[in-house]
Amino acid sequence: MLVHGLWMHGRMFTLQRRRLAARGYRVECFSYPSVRSGLDATADALARFIAGIDAARVHLAGHSLGGLVVLRMLARHRLPSLGRVVLLGAPCAGSNSATVLRRLPLLSAILGRAICEWLDAPPPVLQTGLEIGVIAGTRSLGLGRFLPGLAVPNDGVVAVSETRLAVATDSVLLPVGHTEMLFSRMCLEQMLAFVCEGGFRHG
Repeated sequence: MLVHGLWMHGRMFTLQRRRLAARGYRVECFSYPSVRSGLDATADALARFIAGIDAARVHLAGHSLGGLVVLRMLARHRLPSLGRVVLLGAPCAGSNSATVLRRLPLLSAILGRAICEWLDAPPPVLQTGLEIGVIAGTRSLGLGRFLPGLAVPNDGVVAVSETRLAVATDSVLLPVGHTEMLFSRMCLEQMLAFVCEGGFRHG
């Protein structure tokens, strides 16, 4: 199950979806109105979507805001079919880019409700036993690098330090930009490594 980020649509995963299908995986994309929809409502909709899939096990991969939606869903729902979870460039520990933009009257509205609700809420309390892998990019390609305060290293939008999740099973740094994660074969290989083996391939 692929979950997109802010200002995007499930179609952004078309290339990765084809690559996964070619390897025999059944792939679903969860699309949602990333600007106007609230975080809890989107998380609940994702849970319903997953519950409606006829599969013994469903693995999740969330990019950017999509990763935060996945985490909020995991805090609110217990799904018997849940498999492993991969977060790609998800600002689990806060977002300098979003924090700067929400201070600007002309730009705060385009951030939408979900990311602001994440910033204002305490970290979600997740159930024990989850297997969560975190992928962070170190190639600074993105509009966030033009905003003040973005820590180094970063993927151009999200700093590596912002992707940290205390309960993560494993994490890996890749030389990719934030949007590149949607197309990167390297990201795909690491994502599959975690889904299949429970850990990333280091070194």
